[in-house]
Amino acid sequence: MRQIMSETCARITRRNALALMLGATIELGYSIADPAEAATAAQINHNVNTALAQLRASSPKAKMLLPKAVGVLVFPKIIKGGFIVGGQYGEGALRVGGKTVGYYNIAAASFGLQAGGQAFSYALLFMNQAALDYLRKSDGWAVGSGPSIVVVDKGAAASATSTTLTEDVVAFPFGQHGLMAGLGIEGSKITPITPGK
Repeated sequence: MRQIMSETCARITRRNALALMLGATIELGYSIADPAEAATAAQINHNVNTALAQLRASSPKAKMLLPKAVGVLVFPKIIKGGFIVGGQYGEGALRVGGKTVGYYNIAAASFGLQAGGQAFSYALLFMNQAALDYLRKSDGWAVGSGPSIVVVDKGAAASATSTTLTEDVVAFPFGQHGLMAGLGIEGSKITPITPGK
């Protein structure tokens, strides 16, 4: 009897977990698709200021490179989640000379074995004018095409060499919360947006 009860509880627990993950995926899809939920320009700028302060405090390499970048695109919160079919989405601002010159979103869909959800931040430092011009003149940048990009995570940040940092764009993921592995943005599309006032 005890074994039957434990097997029944295990099935119910697995079923509940699957339902929760499926619900989270559906909710993520609705939040991505619903423009009414988009942040205002003031909210995005406030969040970018907070994210940049966090990045400077947590990464000496980023703090050193930020003044050398001709522009920085910051996504303060990218939400990633899914069960089998997943996606990620975030909104951010491009800063040039310390001032916001444009707003962008980042989005991607993924398929395969995956479960969970997380939120994280991303800063893309444009190290030369040609890379920055490519972003600003394109209707959408599919990351992985166009300017070369190198991702500097916490493990690599301390050992990143000047040779590594000669790429067009240096990307810093930071502020991860959640249980899904992988903070890559390869295959994501970055698109200009016009946020609300």
